[in-house]
Amino acid sequence: MGEVARDPGEQSARVEGYSWYALGVLVLVCLLNFVDRQLLTILAADIKRDLAIDDGQFGFLYGTAFGVFYALFGIPLGKLADRYARTRLLSIGLALWSGMTALSGLSRSFVQLGAARIGVGVGEATAGPCAYSLLADYFPPRRRATAIAIYSAGIYLGGGVSLYLGTSIASAWNHAFPVGARPLGLAGWQAAFLAVGLPGLLLAAWVRSLREPLRGRYEGAVHADMPGKDALRAFVADLGTIVPPFTLVAAARRGGSALVANLVVLAIISACAAAATVTLGDPLQWIALGTGIYAIASWASALRAADPAAYAVIWKSAPIVGLNIGYGLLSAVSYASAAFGPLFAMQYHAISPTAVALVVGGSAAAGGALGVIAGGALGDRVGANGANSRRILVVIFASALSLVPNVISLLTPSPTVFLLSVFPMWFLTSAALGGSSGAMVNLVPPGLRATATAAFFLGATILGLALGPYSAGRVSAEFGSLRLGLGAMLLLFIPAFVALAVAWRSCRRLER
Repeated sequence: MGEVARDPGEQSARVEGYSWYALGVLVLVCLLNFVDRQLLTILAADIKRDLAIDDGQFGFLYGTAFGVFYALFGIPLGKLADRYARTRLLSIGLALWSGMTALSGLSRSFVQLGAARIGVGVGEATAGPCAYSLLADYFPPRRRATAIAIYSAGIYLGGGVSLYLGTSIASAWNHAFPVGARPLGLAGWQAAFLAVGLPGLLLAAWVRSLREPLRGRYEGAVHADMPGKDALRAFVADLGTIVPPFTLVAAARRGGSALVANLVVLAIISACAAAATVTLGDPLQWIALGTGIYAIASWASALRAADPAAYAVIWKSAPIVGLNIGYGLLSAVSYASAAFGPLFAMQYHAISPTAVALVVGGSAAAGGALGVIAGGALGDRVGANGANSRRILVVIFASALSLVPNVISLLTPSPTVFLLSVFPMWFLTSAALGGSSGAMVNLVPPGLRATATAAFFLGATILGLALGPYSAGRVSAEFGSLRLGLGAMLLLFIPAFVALAVAWRSCRRLER
């Protein structure tokens, strides 16, 4: 385990310098996280061709296969991060998702690539809860949103870098090794996954060396970590509350009524998944999504029985629930754009993959990185003295303004106007993340931050990642128009603003 700080006074005297160093390492983790996650997008044309899949199946690979298991394991891993050394847990998760990214390069079928994406999702589920919790103890409340926003800049930097790396590596490989002479028969897109995944194993060792800060040090309520064996036992028990079919055993242990309720929920979700499959096809999408929703319902029921205080914070707090739903719906739009934006640029504007990587990727990376920092910093400025309602206003206004470049990017016939719209679109979209995450970590008590972060990512994952790319891809495949698929996602702004308005009003009441 990394060295644990033991003297709060001594640590507070030197925390500032070490905090920025640790933040720098965590930004690299976040960057690599999204390089591994987004690499699929710039390689979409080659992957679709070689694996013989359509836009809907590609949306499943990008979103659902990754997202459902990211959400499913995010809760127990988030709770583990509240009990166990976060630097150690993060290094293990980083090694896992990097290894699975490399294995993606060995995939020869839709099913194999889907299985590898599931592994990436499980590993990456450690990143957000561990990083948010660590940063909340590396930085005082007045600087947390800024620190988390800087960390989150890695999302957009990683997304942009992934486009450049994917294009460069795949093109160089295909140029050096024509069909019939490729080592191990690997295509350029497969070589790109291998080249990007393996360096993460080295970064995992670096993360392992970070010092573990005292939990709750700035709140004056220090929480000690559990011994390793006790934390592991609790983690296994948490898996039983969320991972089917062990959820049934856990429900039975809580009593007959809990088991009956669990079975009723399972029956309803199964019926809905079956109906969706009969109506729309794509059984893997609905089986995976149904599994994720059932697992989350099981976890919520178990949490209500085992930890009513945590349940109240995560599931009954109107500001938290409204924020999670609102940002989750907004993220469906941004994930769909991230998944299909490069392909849209190539199909509708005949922009070359290299230009997409440099211009679209660069603009999105710069806009996203600057926007999330600006959103977090603005949230800290207007939300001083606990005014979290103002942080939520930052989310609402930034998201509303992002509609303008979003619509322009979809409707313009001009490649130049399209390219110019990318920066402001991602700047404003990402500013919403900076405001949302800053509000969330300041609305929950220290001992629940990692678990609440995992719940925050549930909305962004189930509502955003598991449904956004698939829905856009399915509409595109159904009507033969990627523009229509992406445009349909903009309708989600309406319920998103309703949920955020509820969160804002609830915060206002609490602040009076």
